[in-house]
Amino acid sequence: MSKDYYNILGVSKNASADEIKAAFRKKAHEHHPDKGGNAEKFKELNEAHQVLGNPEKRKQYDQFGSAFQNGQAGGGFSGWQNAGGMNFDFEDLGDMFGGFGDIFGFGGQGGQSRRSARGRDLEMKVSVEFMDAVFGTEKELSFAKNTVCSRCQASGAEPGAKIETCSHCGGSGRLSKVQRTILGNIQTQTTCSACGGEGKTYSQKCSQCDGSGVHKENVKLKVKIPAGINDGESIRLSGQGEAGQKGAPAGDLYLRLRVQEHKKFVRDGYDIRTEENISINQAILGDSLEVETVHGTVKLKIPEGTQSGTVFKLKEKGVNKLQQRGMGDQYVKINVKIPSGLNKKQKQLLGELGI
Repeated sequence: MSKDYYNILGVSKNASADEIKAAFRKKAHEHHPDKGGNAEKFKELNEAHQVLGNPEKRKQYDQFGSAFQNGQAGGGFSGWQNAGGMNFDFEDLGDMFGGFGDIFGFGGQGGQSRRSARGRDLEMKVSVEFMDAVFGTEKELSFAKNTVCSRCQASGAEPGAKIETCSHCGGSGRLSKVQRTILGNIQTQTTCSACGGEGKTYSQKCSQCDGSGVHKENVKLKVKIPAGINDGESIRLSGQGEAGQKGAPAGDLYLRLRVQEHKKFVRDGYDIRTEENISINQAILGDSLEVETVHGTVKLKIPEGTQSGTVFKLKEKGVNKLQQRGMGDQYVKINVKIPSGLNKKQKQLLGELGI
C-alpha cells in the first residue's frame, strides 16, 4: 500500500521545502525514542523526509507514490534505486537530539554521540507555606542523585590504571560499514563495542563507580524560592540534575511548587481575596474596619448603606508579581450578618425603620 508521506509529516502537497523541513524537525523531536517517542513512528517520519526533502525524489513520489521505492514505477525510478552508494546526512538530527546515531546506527556525530549524553533531569515536589510563596524564602533540599565520581573524576578508570586508544575504532568510538538496501548502498556507523563509544580503553575500571564515572550520593542544596511564585509553578535549576557519564554535562533539576493554603487569604493570581463580616448596624450607618492583609493591618471605610456581597479593593495589597514590577490587589467581600432570635420589640423597631 502506498504511504502518504505528506500526511505523515502533516503538511499539504503544496508545502515548500522549508515547511517540510520544519514539520519533520518538529515531529522528529516529538517522536524521538530518547525522549520517550515511538521508534517505528520516528523511522516512518525519516522515510517521509528523505523523499519529500529531495526535489527529484519528491517529483517521482508525486507521480508514482511510495511504490517507486519498490521498483513499481515502471522502471522510471529503477536507475536511481541502484545508482551506487548513497550516504544519508544525519548531522542535523545528531545536533538536535544528541543520540540519533546510537539508536539507529547512523553516524550523526561520530563517537561523540554516546560520550556527550547528558545526565538525567530530575523533578521534585517542594511544599512551601503561603506567606513564603508571597514574599520568597530559602529552602534546603536533601536528596540522592548521581554525582561525578570523586575517585576517578568521571574518567571511569581506576587511579593509576593504564589508558590506551581503542585499537578497534582507532579512537573514534564508531565503526563504519556499508549495507545494501532497496535504496542502494548506505554507509552506516555503530558504536564500537570494544570501548563503548569512548575511543579509549583502560586496564581497570574505577572501583567506586564501576567505570561509569558517576555514583549515587546524598546531596544538600539550598534553593531560593522567588517572591510571587504560585502553586503548581516550577523552578528550573540548570546543571543540578544527575551528572552525565564520563564527564558529560549534568541534567537539570525541576522543582514543582506546592503552596499550602492559608486560613484567611485566598490567592487569585497575584491578587488576594478575603471576606469580612459586619453587623446590620455597620451596614446601615457605615463604619471603619481593621482589615488584615499579607502586608499587615489596614483600615477600610464602610460607607453608609453598604449591601451584603459588596467587594472593596485594597490597591497593591496583594502579591509581588514574579519577575515583574508592581504587585496585585486585595479584594474584600463584605457579608452583612442578619440578626436572628429577635424579640417582639426589636422586630417592631425594625418595622418602624422599614428594614
